[in-house]
Amino acid sequence: MRRTVLALLAVGALAGACSPPAETPGGEPAAAPVAPAPEMPADAPPQEEVDPAVVITPAGAPVSCLNDIGEEAAQRLVDRCIAVSPATRPPCNVANACELIQDEIDRSCEMYTPGEARPPQCEA
Repeated sequence: MRRTVLALLAVGALAGACSPPAETPGGEPAAAPVAPAPEMPADAPPQEEVDPAVVITPAGAPVSCLNDIGEEAAQRLVDRCIAVSPATRPPCNVANACELIQDEIDRSCEMYTPGEARPPQCEA
């Protein structure tokens, strides 16, 4: 028991010796080094903050279901997808293309055999 206590005291003393002092010798807190603020080069083009809700997708890029059919309809499609998909990480997300979400619903509903009862979300 005595050896354990002495060992713990020794470890505590070593750990305390390794940590930097919280205050300078004058009693004032040590000043943390301050990194200079990043600066844009003088010849850099102006930067704008862009709202992701109004981003225009490039031609040929898949359009999110949210932007394609609107928030309410996209959420209904996602809810149907979540209800029928057995996947652990299904593509049921309004940020994905509506076709991808509908394909997941179709794929999931095709997994039912003719004798099984299909969820009502497969019939919509």
